[in-house]
Amino acid sequence: MKILVTGGAGFIGTHICRRLLSEGHEVTLIDDFNDYYDPAIKRANVATLGGVAKVVEGDIRDRDRIQSLFADGKFEGVIHIAARAGVRPSVKDPQLYIDTNITGTHHLLEAARQQGVGRFLFASSSSVYGLAKTVPFSEDLALPQTLSPYAATKLAGEHLCGNYAHLFGLRVVCLRFFTVYGPGQRPDLAIHKFTDAIHHGRPIPQYGDGSTRRDYTYIDDIVQGVMGALRYEGPLFDIFNLGENQTITLTELIQEIENALGRKAMIERLPEQQGDMPLTCADITKARALLGYNPQTKIAEGIPKFVTWYLNKSQK
Repeated sequence: MKILVTGGAGFIGTHICRRLLSEGHEVTLIDDFNDYYDPAIKRANVATLGGVAKVVEGDIRDRDRIQSLFADGKFEGVIHIAARAGVRPSVKDPQLYIDTNITGTHHLLEAARQQGVGRFLFASSSSVYGLAKTVPFSEDLALPQTLSPYAATKLAGEHLCGNYAHLFGLRVVCLRFFTVYGPGQRPDLAIHKFTDAIHHGRPIPQYGDGSTRRDYTYIDDIVQGVMGALRYEGPLFDIFNLGENQTITLTELIQEIENALGRKAMIERLPEQQGDMPLTCADITKARALLGYNPQTKIAEGIPKFVTWYLNKSQK
């Protein structure tokens, strides 16, 4: 299958590209290599693909660029990972998130419609659940309020996908990722940031009292879920959670990293941040049943795997 992966030079996108290539798919990736974090990390990610994938440097906000890419590419599938990420930065610059995550997603959907793309996968987020009271979070929960511009843009992206499925018959699957981590994780994310700080003897920022809970999902499990969604032949529009269905507090997470590194953390205690969710926990019953999703890596196994990758990278 000829597949376009947006954001394909990033952490999740690179892992997906690698899996697609291993299964014989023809892969094109587009990424704008922006400076949200060091672009050299993304270029190094692309280098691990061995020059097999076609790499396009471009911004999904550029409508004409996207139209041209789709006209030339004749894609059969799109896996849309590209987004401005992060809850806290979205509070500071919501317009950037609206332009990229909503307008950019619309450009992709419209190009997919015009070119007759067979299927479209959209990377959504557990952030859409906001202050949902029913735990674990299931896909059929009403979502009356998100807590950040980032979350709002992801929910808006889901709605746009639903529009295109209903109005134009585009087959769309929205995947709500729950805090993805593993080798290659972005340096701004908690597990990577904490590991680096502890390793170098710097204090780590702890927002709140450490009682917030997250459902962390290992990258290999996310990729397995994405591949299941790519094969899905259910309703034209559907939504699935991809998580581990297991939570851990921030305090416990820090302890796991300390144990894996063999070092104690210095904690800088800070106030809770606006937009942060107090709890995420995925109900993955639906994904298990319909996508064959079967997460294998619990946090107690995943953290040592990540730390091993981090230490090996640091020695190079």
